[in-house]
Amino acid sequence: MELIAKDDSQYFCHTSDGLYDRHHYRVVSKTGASVDVESYDEVREIWWNQKHVLSHIEVIDCKSKGGGFV
Repeated sequence: MELIAKDDSQYFCHTSDGLYDRHHYRVVSKTGASVDVESYDEVREIWWNQKHVLSHIEVIDCKSKGGGFV
């Protein structure tokens, strides 16, 4: 397999080293109770520790001041 060279205009790495989280999340249990969190890391921690009682995750648009970088 041939990879795209770093000097090719189609090559993409990243545009910023800043934190990026454009969404908030609602973690919903099987009973319907929910908790809202502000980062995907929090979602992963809750899911890992309580996955046997969780129903699903909802993605909520974040109302930030300028784009998705915080």
